[in-house]
Amino acid sequence: MEIKSIKKLKLYGFNNLTKTLSFNMYDICYAKSPEHRQAYIEYIDEMFNAERLTQILTEVAHIIGANILNVARQDYDPQGASVTILISEEPVIDKKAAGKDLISEAVVAHLDKSHITVHTYPETHPHNGIATFRADIDVATCGVISPLKALNYLIDSFDSDIVVMDYRVRGFTRDVKGKKHYIDHKINSIQD
Repeated sequence: MEIKSIKKLKLYGFNNLTKTLSFNMYDICYAKSPEHRQAYIEYIDEMFNAERLTQILTEVAHIIGANILNVARQDYDPQGASVTILISEEPVIDKKAAGKDLISEAVVAHLDKSHITVHTYPETHPHNGIATFRADIDVATCGVISPLKALNYLIDSFDSDIVVMDYRVRGFTRDVKGKKHYIDHKINSIQD
């Protein structure tokens, strides 16, 4: 296998301050018969299939001011779906239209490190009538865009019984004077 060298890329405004908003959303339903359980799963699969989840996550990207680089989505059998959207803070430049060679779509995606993902887990218990739906969502951004801008939209989009969320800020950035900053926005409470 031949490995080709890739010309070094100059980074502009690189910021290793990563902000990640993680959700676990749960919906719980008592389905007293096998028919009710099947109807619940069919409803969830229709409401939260890969196409609809892509629409939700695309709107999240719009709300936080991100540019979409790539979308990958998958529906599963017997149920469930996953969507991953790679995003960037800076606008995507059509390098072919600009007359430049495009090195690789993956290089841009890996450099920016920002993404929005969702994975769903609908299931029913075969004996006790409990049907559940879980959606795990992560919105991870670098730079000045913040996943918190989409918080209310995400909660409203899934209208779940239980929402567990976690917001993490990792790394640091420097101002023009070289001072390290471990957070680039004010936050007293996730409720703000």
